[in-house]
Amino acid sequence: ALRDELRISAMVLRTHQDQIFTGAMIASLSIPWGETRNERGGYHLVWPRDLVESAGALLMLGADDKAREILRYLIATQLDDGHWYQNQWLGGKPYWQGTQLDEAAFPVLLAAELAARGALDGIEVGDMVFRALAFIALNGPASDQDRWEENAGVNTFTLAICIAALVSGADFLNDPDRETALAIADFWNSRIESWTVVRDTALAQQHGVAGYYIRTAPPKAIMDEEAVHRQLPIKNRLQDPGLSAAEQVSTDFLQLVRFGLRQADDPLIRDSVRVVDAMLKVETPNGPAWYRYNGDGYGEHRDGSAFDGTGHGRPWPLLTGERGHYELLAGNDPLPYLDAMAAMAGRGGMLPEQVWDTKPVPERRLYPGRATGSAMPLVWAHAEFIKLAYSRAAGRPVDQLDTVWRRYEGRAPKAVLAVWTPKAPVDTVFHGESLCICLPQPATLRFRIGDAPEVTEMHTTPAGLGLHRITLPVEKLGIGESFHFTIEAGALDEKLQSDYRIDVVEF
Repeated sequence: ALRDELRISAMVLRTHQDQIFTGAMIASLSIPWGETRNERGGYHLVWPRDLVESAGALLMLGADDKAREILRYLIATQLDDGHWYQNQWLGGKPYWQGTQLDEAAFPVLLAAELAARGALDGIEVGDMVFRALAFIALNGPASDQDRWEENAGVNTFTLAICIAALVSGADFLNDPDRETALAIADFWNSRIESWTVVRDTALAQQHGVAGYYIRTAPPKAIMDEEAVHRQLPIKNRLQDPGLSAAEQVSTDFLQLVRFGLRQADDPLIRDSVRVVDAMLKVETPNGPAWYRYNGDGYGEHRDGSAFDGTGHGRPWPLLTGERGHYELLAGNDPLPYLDAMAAMAGRGGMLPEQVWDTKPVPERRLYPGRATGSAMPLVWAHAEFIKLAYSRAAGRPVDQLDTVWRRYEGRAPKAVLAVWTPKAPVDTVFHGESLCICLPQPATLRFRIGDAPEVTEMHTTPAGLGLHRITLPVEKLGIGESFHFTIEAGALDEKLQSDYRIDVVEF
């Protein structure tokens, strides 16, 4: 059965590749709940994230030439500022135009995967990588949307992809671009827990854990740790449940393990697994599946009627595959997760986006563990099935890049340089860190320590990735000390303040 599903998954990928716009591949030939609506787009569109996930599966199938076609397509459709449209028609015309940082990072990962296999075949990727990483550096670590195209903020899936892209993409760059990419990667990696973990909450106490990774931290959480305790809207519910960011969890943090940023047995990872299994896991007749996050409204209503902008979220077989990759790294056989995905397939072996998770509704053809009216087939799910099958054979995730693993080996680094940008105006540095202020244009800065009257004037120098920097030598300041800097008028967006205070805190 698994061999058959593997063949079917390969067929699904092949049939979703366009024959006119070479390298383009749509997310699905279906329209979710298409029998109830007249929607022009549906999933007949190209998402850069889904496209690269599919390219990774094609590499496992030996179709290096098709993966190269995808990379060429992405190079051709990259926007001038370095990112890609949220999704687009085959010819590159935009459909939705939200910004998702992981979609700026995924093409870099594809270039790195091909390079690692010696399969770039002469494709020049340096300019694409530079512009993509420059966009990520200037706009991250918070993203306007997460991978589910919903909330703005700092998300562990997005961070994992962006950090992996900064590290692996650095190999295509020269200094100072390379140096800047790695410094930002190290800094973001060192702050993942500061931004996306909560401890000693009511939810943690309820599940007997010290802390856990949250679904998404609001953008302000970068400089305000209390921001996670404010409401994070859930917009696909008829009535927002009113949960704070600290009360919302997802399985996104598993990508930190998959991409080599954290170990599978890290206490916070294990605690977070315990929480999401208690809150998001569903045992269907065909095996386990997981909701995207608690409070999700993307799915049929409770009576089985179609999603109409609001509804009730259902489990995703795709997330069963992602859990299988985690279990592999935890030393367990992922075979049960492959079996579950195959068992959830619909007629002809098509993997659905979502499966039904409650009592049968025969009149709507809804049965536990079987496809709902969501997209089917979901190409991304088939790509995940292929990669999990090959990962099981390889003994490690096939999309984990050696360059990232060698740099971090699953552990948070002790950054020597904190990075301040207008989009990430951090207000603390750890004791022993210097502070690098990175701006999109040249500027003059005035700097003083504590309440001292002496002010030092400094000028930026080119930093790489199109940024201009000043590094403040504050690594010798003690815990509890502070320093201030002012950026000349006109160097920042008018919505931002120009005077900043930074406190030195314990690591």
